[in-house]
Amino acid sequence: MAITAQDVNKLRQMTGMGMMDCKQALTEADGDFDKAVEILRKKGEKISLKRADNETKEGTVFIHTNADATEGIVFALNCETEPVSKTAEFLGLGQQIMAVATEKKPATAEELVALSLGEKTIQETITEFVGKIGEKIVVTGYNVVAGEKVVPYLHNGAKLGVLVVMKNVNGADVTEIGRDVAMQIAAMRPVAVDKDGVDQSIVEKEIEIGKEQARNEGKPEAMLEKIALGKLNRFYKDNTLLNQDFVKDSSQTVAQMLDSVSKGLTVQEFKRISVGA
Repeated sequence: MAITAQDVNKLRQMTGMGMMDCKQALTEADGDFDKAVEILRKKGEKISLKRADNETKEGTVFIHTNADATEGIVFALNCETEPVSKTAEFLGLGQQIMAVATEKKPATAEELVALSLGEKTIQETITEFVGKIGEKIVVTGYNVVAGEKVVPYLHNGAKLGVLVVMKNVNGADVTEIGRDVAMQIAAMRPVAVDKDGVDQSIVEKEIEIGKEQARNEGKPEAMLEKIALGKLNRFYKDNTLLNQDFVKDSSQTVAQMLDSVSKGLTVQEFKRISVGA
């Protein structure tokens, strides 16, 4: 059947796809709009697969806390180029995904993209969007946290986001101090809240590095373990949040600063997410 310009424009408005793509899909579908949409969706899937190995170093971090700030969600929606990350359509997609995440609270990014967004899943919606713009798009760094007080922080034009869960709040307003801690996390990139939270594989690697450094310095073999453990303590000091020097006042650690604000106040956990990571 003859495909009119009005038909092509109608499908373009429905899907956001290019004019030639819409005309070809309608021709292949013999003018059936539902079939044409399915053809375009399949084209999007092919484009998505074709670009599966492309790097996604740009994007936006989306962050949300509930009304009483006892729960928080953060994730990055990554793409390939900065201009795409700034479009209203891309940002709107991220907001739609966040709306589903806040309602359903899935445990993982894989579970999140399998959830429904209207008549399609989030992954199908992303795939269609990939078909429109020709760039790979992925959800990364998805995390849900909960606690007495969850403080959010977005940095660097929403390229980096932090959620901090405060503990032993005791009714105090910790919004400002929580933001200071989040800024510390953004800048200093701690690997854990305290040394007990450091992954054992990291501990073992640091001990081996410490031993090798001492060995290269000519230290006796019998002293290597002790020296390495000393270096490990320095690693904890530099790389665990509560033991780091507080950026705004290096005369005290983050733990000491929090305790001075309110006795026993501390950090339960944190999540630091950046685009491209």
